Amino acid sequence: MSIAVVTDSTAYLSHEQYDLYNIYSVPLSCIVQNEVYKEEIDITSEEFFLKVREMEKLPTSSQPTVGDFTALYEELGKQYDAIISIHLSSGISGTYQNAVSVSQAVEHVAIYPYDSELAAAGQAFQVIEAAKLAQKGATVEEILKKLDQVKEATELYFVVDDLTNLVKGGRLSRAAGSVATLLSIKPVLTFVDGLIVPFDKIRTKKKALRKIETLLEKSVRSSEYPIQATVVHAFSEQEGLEFKEKMEAEFPTVDFNLSFLGPVIGVHTGEGAIGMTWTIKTNDE
Repeated sequence: MSIAVVTDSTAYLSHEQYDLYNIYSVPLSCIVQNEVYKEEIDITSEEFFLKVREMEKLPTSSQPTVGDFTALYEELGKQYDAIISIHLSSGISGTYQNAVSVSQAVEHVAIYPYDSELAAAGQAFQVIEAAKLAQKGATVEEILKKLDQVKEATELYFVVDDLTNLVKGGRLSRAAGSVATLLSIKPVLTFVDGLIVPFDKIRTKKKALRKIETLLEKSVRSSEYPIQATVVHAFSEQEGLEFKEKMEAEFPTVDFNLSFLGPVIGVHTGEGAIGMTWTIKTNDE
């Protein structure tokens, strides 16, 4: 059985990863001053964050349309027997639900929407794992079982410079945001059941990153499998690179990568957000 792997633009994969693993994607969009841009197609992350610096009103984001999904699924149905479609957490976006709706309407190919319950590099772990298995000839059931395993093993933590966007966009509760702002703290945020929630209240960004480092250390010590990790940043590449290099020195057994938060996630985190996600490595890596 030939299986196509689909994701959306918020996995923030590189062009090389799309090509190497034969991954397909539907873009989400950001709305900037009444103009709609499909991320990584119509606007780059750099262009987006530079525009936001000059704006008084916050941009917004929108999920892929039913038409976007339908067009891609129908095209893939001409050459594949099945499609596994892995998307941004349903707790913060309607993208997954749109995939589910379209999957029930397209008849000539079997479609399996999958809720990553994460975003960005955390989502990307699942996408790449599915694509590797599909290339090796794994069945749909084998791939979905492995996705559950990878999801269960994934941890994702991040810190933002300003919580305003997350609260205004409804991705973080107003109560949590108000307390953090009032106390001038930099909460470490994480995903629980697909929702963004505060994990710990920290006074400074430096201490927040140190907290994330201790959480990785705990995982490395307790995991029976090797660990892979990705540092993510929102238009703060130098800070992200320095954090990654520090982690590589601290944890020589962990494979580290650097990724970014593009316009759609960046709408909510704001510029300067930084974090790290990690999960188990498969035996063949």
